[in-house]
Amino acid sequence: MTPTRVLPGIGKAVPPLGLAPNYGLDAAGVREALERLHYVFWTPSPGRMARAAAPLREALKADRERYVIATGPTVAVTAGNVRRTVERALEKLDTDYVDLFQLHWLGVTSAWIDGTLDEMQKLKQEGKVKALGVSIHDRPRAGRLASDSPLDMLMIRYNAAHPGAERDIFPHLDRNKRGIVAYTATRWGKLLKRPRGWSGEVPTAGHCYRFCLADEHVDVCLTGPGNTSELRENLAALEQGPLSEDELTWMRDFGRVVHG
Repeated sequence: MTPTRVLPGIGKAVPPLGLAPNYGLDAAGVREALERLHYVFWTPSPGRMARAAAPLREALKADRERYVIATGPTVAVTAGNVRRTVERALEKLDTDYVDLFQLHWLGVTSAWIDGTLDEMQKLKQEGKVKALGVSIHDRPRAGRLASDSPLDMLMIRYNAAHPGAERDIFPHLDRNKRGIVAYTATRWGKLLKRPRGWSGEVPTAGHCYRFCLADEHVDVCLTGPGNTSELRENLAALEQGPLSEDELTWMRDFGRVVHG
């Protein structure tokens, strides 16, 4: 059985692999994924995310407390963007609340200003949002937010080619108050290809997820399978448990070569 992790600020226990259903997985694949994966990063925007709406509605109606739904606006520079995204998500998923609302790509497409923060906190007070978070690439800023902020969760880039969170974010994290969701585990697929000058084994996506989850600070690592076969491979890899010390060394060496 896959071990679960209790998410700070949310209080639900979920398997450590989370689903991002925007890379080609069809509705049948999403339904299969939801049998095993209970953390879902989903937005009510058009496109590939839309095909996951019906399976998500079904799953939430059957057992709302089993799932953690994380959402947020593509662009959030006003309070109106924040509230409209939440209201649209609640309507499309036919649910009373969103588990995690986050500003996406903080500092680029989202603004950490009084208006957006006040609206997020109002939605939390109203019970429409249970926890607050951000996704962010700016590691020093993320480290400051990890140390002191009203946030419950940080969604960050972390992989074998970009392990800087181990220095800039994790040491500052109050584990009792805030959790970490890792994404870009495969560095957009570059960690799955042989780089010039590398003669050893090339990792699978499963190795990449297991690398992220080997760090105790990471609560959830997102996977974005393109089809059901990839989904099953990723789930099988999760069952293998943590990487060994030798495998971690190999992954770090490979990541350094990929990073260049």
